[in-house]
Amino acid sequence: MAAIKPLLRFAPSPTGPLHLGGLRTALFNHAFARRTGGHWILRIEDTDTSRTVPHSSERLDLYHHYAKKLLDGGHAYRCFCSPDRLAQTRERLARAGLNSTYDKHCLSLSSEDVARRVRAGEKNVVRLNDSILPAYRAEPDLIFGSLRDSHASLPTDPVLLKSDLFPTYHLASVVDDHEMGITHVLRGEEWLASLPLHLDLYAALGLMPPHFAHLPLLLNPDGSKMSKRSGDVQVLDYMRRGWEPDAVLNWVALAGWGTHTESFDDIPKTAKAPDSTTVMSLPEIITNLKLDVLTHRRTILDYAKLEYINKHHLMRTLSTESGLRALALRAQGHVKDAFPHTTFTSVKYIEKAISALQGRLVTLMDLPTAAPYFFVPPAWADAEARAMLDGISMEDYQNAMRGTVERLKSASPWVTQTLADALHAESKAEAIKPAKFMTALRHAMSGTKNGPSIAEMMDVLGKQRTIARLEEAGSSSHAWFSTSRSTHS
Repeated sequence: MAAIKPLLRFAPSPTGPLHLGGLRTALFNHAFARRTGGHWILRIEDTDTSRTVPHSSERLDLYHHYAKKLLDGGHAYRCFCSPDRLAQTRERLARAGLNSTYDKHCLSLSSEDVARRVRAGEKNVVRLNDSILPAYRAEPDLIFGSLRDSHASLPTDPVLLKSDLFPTYHLASVVDDHEMGITHVLRGEEWLASLPLHLDLYAALGLMPPHFAHLPLLLNPDGSKMSKRSGDVQVLDYMRRGWEPDAVLNWVALAGWGTHTESFDDIPKTAKAPDSTTVMSLPEIITNLKLDVLTHRRTILDYAKLEYINKHHLMRTLSTESGLRALALRAQGHVKDAFPHTTFTSVKYIEKAISALQGRLVTLMDLPTAAPYFFVPPAWADAEARAMLDGISMEDYQNAMRGTVERLKSASPWVTQTLADALHAESKAEAIKPAKFMTALRHAMSGTKNGPSIAEMMDVLGKQRTIARLEEAGSSSHAWFSTSRSTHS
C-alpha cells in the first residue's frame, strides 16, 4: 500500500494583511510539503460574524453535522445560560479559589427540557462535555517534543457552537482538517495552549488527529509579540520599501533556526542548522529546512540581518544577465521619481550603475541616494565635498584635472580596467601624492568620499560625460578653494 503523501494547510483569518509571522508559517508549510513530496493548501478561516467576509463561511451545515454527532454521543450539550449568569458564575468560582470557569449548570438539563427550549427559540451554545472524554495518547510535537498535560489551562466545557450558529475556531479547525485530509499541521506556538482541546475533539469524534508542529513565535525588536495590529510587521510594508522577496523569505526562515537540543525516535539526530545569516534561495530553503533544527526559543527579528541578507540577494541576482535586467527595470521608476529632469534613465544605463554599486546597495530603492552623481552633477560645494579638499591645493587640484583629461582622451577601450591603468599612470606622472590625486578625482567625479572606484564611476558615466565633468570641476575650483580655506598644505 502506497504511503499517504503529506497534506498541509496555511489557515489565516481574513481580518487583515499578511504579517511576517504568517508569512513564516506559510513558508514552513510550503517548504515541508515540497521537501516531503506533499502539498499544501490555503484555507481562509472566518468564524467571527462581527468581522466576517461575504461568502467566506460556506461550511456551516458541515459544522452543525459534527456538533450533532458530539451531542448525540453525549460528548457535548446545549447551554442556555445568559451572559450575566456566566459572568456571575466565573466570579463566584474565582472567589472560591477554583480553576473552573463554568459550573456545568446546563449539563443536568433533561433531554425533554432541552428540546422544549430549543423549539421555543431560546438562544444557546453547544459546549464540550469534558467530564466523559475518551482517553488518547498524544504524539510528540514535531518541534517541541513531548508536552505536559495542559488541560488545566482550558476553560471548563469550552464552547464549540456559538449562539449565532457559527462554530468556534476550535471545532471548525478540527472538522476542516479532517474533511480535507490534512496530515500535518504546522502553525504558530500560540496554538499550543489549544492543542489539548483539539485532541479532545478528535478523540470524542473518533477521528485520527494529524501530526502537529508548533513554530516558536517571532517577536518585534522590543520583545513584544508580533501582531497584525502593530506596525512594521505587514508583508506589504516590506514590499513597498523595496526589500527583495527572496531576502525576506530567507530572513524569516532563519529566525529561530538553530541546532535542536532534543531528538525523537522518528527524527534524525544529525540535522545541523545553517548560520543565522546564510544566504539561501527558496529552493535552498526547501532543501535545508528540517523541523528538528528549529529552536524552542521565541526569536526577535534582527533587521541588521535583513540588510545583510538583502544586499547579498541583490548581488546574486545581478550576477546573471537576466537578473541584472530585472533589477534595472524595477529600479528605473525609483530613479525617475528621484530625478525627474535627468535623461540618464535607460535600463542599460541603470544596469551599469547597479553593477558598479554591487555590494553597496542594501535595497534597490537606495540607488538614487547611494549614487546621485550617476544621474545629476555632483554637489561640489556641499560640506562633505568641501571637506574632501582639505590638504589639497588648488594648483594640484587643477593640474590633476588637466592631466587626467588629456590622458583619458586617448583611452581605449572605455572600460574599467583600461581607465584604472590610465589613472595609475597619470598618478605616477603627476608631482602629487597618490592619495591626494585620487581624492581630487573622486571629488570631481562624485563629490562624495564613498562609492565605487573612480574607474568604475568613469566607466558608467562614459567618456564624454567624464571628460566634461573633469573639465568643469577644474574650471570651477577657484570658487571652492577661495571660500573653503585660506591656506592649503
